[in-house]
Amino acid sequence: MHIDFTGVSRKLLYIVNPISGRENKSSLQEITKAGTTAAGLEFAIYPSVASGDYSFLLPIIKEQKFTDVVIAGGDGTINQVINSLRKTKVQFGIIPCGSGNGLAFSAGIPKNPEKALEIIFKGKSEWCDAFLMNEVFACMLCGLGFDAQVAHDFANDPNRGLTTYIKKTISNFFTAKTYPFVLTTNGKQIKTDALFISIANSNQFGNHFTIAPKASLNDGLLDIVVMAKQNKLLALLQAFRQVGGYNQLQKFEVLNENASVLYFQTTEIKIENLQSAPMHIDGDPVETVNKINVQILKDSFRLIYP
Repeated sequence: MHIDFTGVSRKLLYIVNPISGRENKSSLQEITKAGTTAAGLEFAIYPSVASGDYSFLLPIIKEQKFTDVVIAGGDGTINQVINSLRKTKVQFGIIPCGSGNGLAFSAGIPKNPEKALEIIFKGKSEWCDAFLMNEVFACMLCGLGFDAQVAHDFANDPNRGLTTYIKKTISNFFTAKTYPFVLTTNGKQIKTDALFISIANSNQFGNHFTIAPKASLNDGLLDIVVMAKQNKLLALLQAFRQVGGYNQLQKFEVLNENASVLYFQTTEIKIENLQSAPMHIDGDPVETVNKINVQILKDSFRLIYP
């Protein structure tokens, strides 16, 4: 459901991550100030915080009657801000300036800051789902195995950007190993050795790399993609098929455990991570755990769409 704020007095609170991505953030602030002033809207700008806890903004939002929180940053910053403030009545906007921008691109928000601001000023928002990984908030994509190892290596590299991410992906692909998992949902259990497992609310890793083509931000479902054990050439072929949308959604009740790729939807799933495969949440590396409970959070926050 769209919520139209046309005619409503709006007040925007911007949060800018000064180190996200590779763009010049001082330039972004000037674009933001000029665009918002020209739109005739009140606003304030706050820097992102290293702790990731934005609860200090709760009384500010209430007292100063902000209607919108606009996040200029990457998926990690977006996760932290939305998680801290999602129980308020604000709507969220995004100016994508991270390395992947998975949530923004899934929602059709362009990276160009002027165009992203134009979308924000239109003032229409829609409810978005999120999900919990062992009570840890996620708004777009979590993973175990290969892609999580890439996220860990990328986070430890001083160089950011798409080129670095591609290099980490290629170097990890040739050394990647599989991990044993047990998946349980809807009363059925599957044991598998997998190169990676992706749990997706959005349809991509980022940079328009679509891992779960059927995923939607507001359908009340999680898309689960399991790349099962196989030789590297076949895994590469299956990855291209998955990204290209050639692999059809399967019903978990009748999944073939020997299939190269398992692709299905559910509202919740339990994963036993038997050999401590690495994990990431919304692109940020996290400490891995052996038992994972995942559940959808329907209509968790409102996001401004094109």
